[in-house]
Amino acid sequence: MTDTPVSVPLIVDVDTGIDDSLALLYLLASPEAEIVSIASTAGNVPVNQVAANNLAWLDLCRAVDIEVTLGAQAPLVAPLMTTEDTHGPQGIGYAELPRSARVVSERDAATAWVELARERPGELTGLVTGPLTNLATAIRVEPELPQLLKRLVVMGGAFQHPGNTTPTSEWNVAVDPEAASEVFAAFSGLPQDRLPIICPLDITETIEMTPAHVARLAARAGSTPAEVVAATDSSTTRSTASNPLVRHFSDAVRFYMEFHRDHDQGFLAHMHDPFAAAVALNPGIATVRPATVDVELDGTLTRGTTVADWRGMWGRPQNSVVATTTDPAAFFDDLIERVGALASRLY
Repeated sequence: MTDTPVSVPLIVDVDTGIDDSLALLYLLASPEAEIVSIASTAGNVPVNQVAANNLAWLDLCRAVDIEVTLGAQAPLVAPLMTTEDTHGPQGIGYAELPRSARVVSERDAATAWVELARERPGELTGLVTGPLTNLATAIRVEPELPQLLKRLVVMGGAFQHPGNTTPTSEWNVAVDPEAASEVFAAFSGLPQDRLPIICPLDITETIEMTPAHVARLAARAGSTPAEVVAATDSSTTRSTASNPLVRHFSDAVRFYMEFHRDHDQGFLAHMHDPFAAAVALNPGIATVRPATVDVELDGTLTRGTTVADWRGMWGRPQNSVVATTTDPAAFFDDLIERVGALASRLY
């Protein structure tokens, strides 16, 4: 959403995931995004499947040889939770991507975080759209990592909004609350323009993708026939789009829309992670509010809940700015133009 794109070097840490998939497509479609490494985090599905998905999407987008790393197999303390009911058995809904011949990096995700930040101090933006396990592990190795990054953008948490995993907790934080707590604490006291930008459910659940958005994206790609995703379709319905990128994305997002419908949220899909990706490229698309954020680790009913001290009542330095409002229509216009144009160029 900028007239003169300036290169944004990124470390992207994902648990791919349907909305993570579109976040990757968005970044691969963005000329200003320089993805230097993609870290795979266990979350929506186990970490090996996440890595396989990342490699397969890179193939589909005919991307250059971008490093994909494997992260931890499980959270720091808790057993791993996955959510195939939300994202499908492979994490990409009904899409069936060919297995990639690309291979994962020889270095693990935490090592990549540390080495890349040391190589390019003050240059890299970190984008985490899954649990924060890899980044927390990296900070344990290199406590100066928060100072070495230019910025961090996190999709996670819920503040003045219901949770999507427990009544008060958001998925990415709920999977590894200890990691989230450690990461937020590590960024304490940085200048405000260097504090992590947290994109919580409060704002990402306003990013509602509808069948009309899918149809518009397909039309921008020049795909035929018209792409129709309808709530009345059978769950066995699959896209017949002529454009492979449109076809696979449509099949992925159909699953996500069915999940939201079956949980009384409407036939739509909350695109949490693509919004965070857009913020990483252009923080100005969101208004933000500074806070000190921590995570409840012990509550019987509230473990994994993010708590924001907006007024300094804890007497601790601020460690985050929380995204509070945006223009969803403008975001979708941007996403449809970028990803639709990418699909048109590739196929």
